[in-house]
Amino acid sequence: MPRRINFINPFGTTAYDALIKETLSHYAMEDTTLDVTHLDGCPADMDYFYPKHMVEAALFEAVMKSEEDGYDAVISGCCYDPGVMVSRELVGIPVVGPFEASLNMLSFYGRTAVIVADHVKAGSQMKDNLKLYGASERVLGLDVIDWYVKDMVLDTAAVARDVVEQTAKSIERTGAEAVILNCTIIAASYQKYLMDGGEPAPFPILNPNLMALSMAEALANLHQKGSYHVSRLGYYGQPKDGHFGAVTRQTRHAWQVAKSSLEASFSEA
Repeated sequence: MPRRINFINPFGTTAYDALIKETLSHYAMEDTTLDVTHLDGCPADMDYFYPKHMVEAALFEAVMKSEEDGYDAVISGCCYDPGVMVSRELVGIPVVGPFEASLNMLSFYGRTAVIVADHVKAGSQMKDNLKLYGASERVLGLDVIDWYVKDMVLDTAAVARDVVEQTAKSIERTGAEAVILNCTIIAASYQKYLMDGGEPAPFPILNPNLMALSMAEALANLHQKGSYHVSRLGYYGQPKDGHFGAVTRQTRHAWQVAKSSLEASFSEA
């Protein structure tokens, strides 16, 4: 059965859409429609945590709208996995984060990994997420290439060269069996290098975009066949009475009312 996947670049800009589409579409199943979208009415950058929260607010609306529009799964396309946990409270379709997907797929590539992230601040968040996902013992280290996503799209070849150099050093330093590229734009830059004829590394390098897509397709297939259900018994529980249901509806309505003003504000940035 065909499936529709929405890979949402969680940034208020179109800057990353083409690169993700170019480097990921090839891996989609033949009967998968992969759309790469972005957000409106929010910051274009969330390397710092304050704007990240407004990005997540825009993302929640995009996820709910995706379910209403008939998508079978959604990918929150950043390795912070922004908004993933809250989104699973909001919708019944699978919501996938690239970092969580990479950790879940790791055992098929190797028992241990080293993370290569974009910069030190991002790496700090990834260490927190490792604890959240219960994977700390399998990740033997974290290194960075000192890039920000706004600059990566301007020179993907240079990013890929740094990936090649740093991953080799990281494997040697830690003794890990695989590398997880812990930024969707780092991964896309490296994937573009491979597509342009670059030599693959002699060890597994997990592309979080590809891991997320593979996970989304598998879960979407299960959802279509009635074998995927988000548990509402605890963490992802939904409002059970009129009061909290009204709060949820009011929250969404408030965002929708504010969206036009937010779009105007961020278009001027």
